[in-house]
Amino acid sequence: MSRRNNNNRNRGREEEPKFRVNGNIRIPEIRLVGNNLGEVSKKVGETVESGVYQTRKVLQWASKSELDLVEISPKAKPPVCRLVDYSKFLYERKKKEKEIKSKAVKTVIKEIRFGPNTDDHDFEFKMRHAIGFLEDGAKVKAYVQFKGRTIVFKERGELLLLRFMSELEAYGAAEAMPRLEGRRMSVMISPKKRKKPAPIKKRKPRPQPKVEAKTEAKPQPKVEANKSKSE
Repeated sequence: MSRRNNNNRNRGREEEPKFRVNGNIRIPEIRLVGNNLGEVSKKVGETVESGVYQTRKVLQWASKSELDLVEISPKAKPPVCRLVDYSKFLYERKKKEKEIKSKAVKTVIKEIRFGPNTDDHDFEFKMRHAIGFLEDGAKVKAYVQFKGRTIVFKERGELLLLRFMSELEAYGAAEAMPRLEGRRMSVMISPKKRKKPAPIKKRKPRPQPKVEAKTEAKPQPKVEANKSKSE
């Protein structure tokens, strides 16, 4: 029986509203705010403006306007409240929270693994992958895994990671120097922020000078003089 009671209590705590509403607001005065007070004034038949009021008075307005009195800033003195439809208020709030989460930048981390005896061909191959990741905006976590007796080659692994950092300087910057944790030495490289290219300003076409068309004089046909004397 005790377990059931505990479960019921936990459920009750989970279902408790985040905001105090209507009769749960037991303080004598509140500060009323909102952009719908003009509509509330029409419904209650008196002018309702932003300001400090007796809680009982505002609860009467809530009843007349078929709205809920919701406490949105409990730590303010006096607490700040609004007259709204509580279910609609919660829906819009959840919608805004989803929009904020969707706009939040998600950090992607790509891992690249080396061994202390990685050859140049494998190094170049993995470096090209790292460049692609950094250009896409992801972080790159490169690490050297030491297995068995290869732990004695710690210096070799550190030099490999330092070379890796140096080759990627144009694409990213290391957050810290390579660090050994257990049998793994790693380094985190963050992509460099690229500057957005300045917008190209369109040049206005220069006005072309007006060229007056020259009319060429047509040659006049030659008229032979009549012979006054006959041969």
